Amino acid sequence: MRPFVYTGFPARVVFGAGRLAQLPAEVAALGAQRALVLCTPEQRATAERVAAALGERSAGVYDQAVMHVPLEVAQAARAHVRSLDADCCVAVGGGSTIGLGKAIALTSALPILAVPTTFAGSEMTAVWGLTEGGVKKTGRDPAVLPRTVIYDAELLESLPPAIAGPSGINAIAHCVEALYAVDANPIIEMIAEDGNRALAATLPDVVSETRSIEALESALYGAWLAGTALNGASMALHHKLCHTLGGSFNLPHAETHTVVLPYATAYNRDAAPQAMARIRRALGRFDTGDAATGLRALAQGIGAPASLKILGMPADGVERAAEIAARNPYANPRPIERDAIRELLMRAYTGESP
Repeated sequence: MRPFVYTGFPARVVFGAGRLAQLPAEVAALGAQRALVLCTPEQRATAERVAAALGERSAGVYDQAVMHVPLEVAQAARAHVRSLDADCCVAVGGGSTIGLGKAIALTSALPILAVPTTFAGSEMTAVWGLTEGGVKKTGRDPAVLPRTVIYDAELLESLPPAIAGPSGINAIAHCVEALYAVDANPIIEMIAEDGNRALAATLPDVVSETRSIEALESALYGAWLAGTALNGASMALHHKLCHTLGGSFNLPHAETHTVVLPYATAYNRDAAPQAMARIRRALGRFDTGDAATGLRALAQGIGAPASLKILGMPADGVERAAEIAARNPYANPRPIERDAIRELLMRAYTGESP
């Protein structure tokens, strides 16, 4: 067996349908007395329900979370927390809300309790991201890792398929890159492959009209593993591209991951053959004989967006995106070449086969 380094991170996970009822006890276990509930404007009703469940431990609801966590939004949230003398944040939602919670934790000692309502997996990572001046910056800090995560599939029963599908492939992207990360190790590879398998097998059911609570639970399990995989390995080309496209062009986060993933995988196809074999194995019935086209087949199978053009990417932005992505690249199995990245992005823009 090859030498490797594995770092485990502490995490308390409360998993199961109806487990939101445990929230007051979990907040109390953190020693918090004034928990501020974070959400997007669209999830205000759910957040109000959570705040009501907290009773006297609630410091209210803050509903200003948005995609890619603009720095000014983070600063306003930090000021609001201080004004309320809150001692804990409960992030209810997907990556946008959990990202805002992390931005608050990054400059304070406040613990974060996450209640995911999508399959982003961000709740299991110490990765933070802030967007300033059209550029998204990311980093890692154990201080932003949520102390407790409550996975309750009942909260996802009304999640629209158009959000659920790309959210799941966003999580799969974490699994894919963990398999060929520069610091990949057997533990993370095992976690990543099983997360990929659970999501690929379940997403078609999750986006169907007859989806079951069991399907939602299986997808949440896959998202948990995907986030754990992302937290235990470095990001590579795919995440660099998505951070660039999201921060510079404000493209929707999960949908951008969904479109870009097959193309980034194809870019690394020959440089990471063992990872490609594991991706194919995890794809199950979507295995086409090639990891990149298999991932695209999965996206097509759940009716996900197929091009950056559909997402609102301007054609003249491809050149700029390639320049930004190549300027400070993440470690990647295949060397980053600006012309090749431009070609990758152009294919993703038009939706050609990877």
